[in-house]
Amino acid sequence: MNFALLIVVSLTAIVLVTAALGIARLISPRSYNPQKGEAYECGMPTRGQSWMQFKVGYYLFAILFLMFDIETVFLFPWATVVRDLGVVGLINISFFLFVLVLGLGYAWKKGALEWM
Repeated sequence: MNFALLIVVSLTAIVLVTAALGIARLISPRSYNPQKGEAYECGMPTRGQSWMQFKVGYYLFAILFLMFDIETVFLFPWATVVRDLGVVGLINISFFLFVLVLGLGYAWKKGALEWM
């Protein structure tokens, strides 16, 4: 690999990013208003503290949804070449789905899929 080209591309990227940040800092408007630091909730003034705790279950539910959603995306490439893979591909995807179902069962048993 040509390291001179790598160095030129890296230096160009550094210069362009630095120039863009510098220009943005020079031409951006500056004003300080204490109201900018307040929490914003639909235009209504906040009551009490703006930092409140949420149930971890909501985050856990979202993470589980993303995890299973991304894992199902892995099924699409398999579905396009299923005839070429034959029995070995079927066994592999069956094992993948088995592990996926085990994970879902574990999350269900632990109560991670319940809202309240």
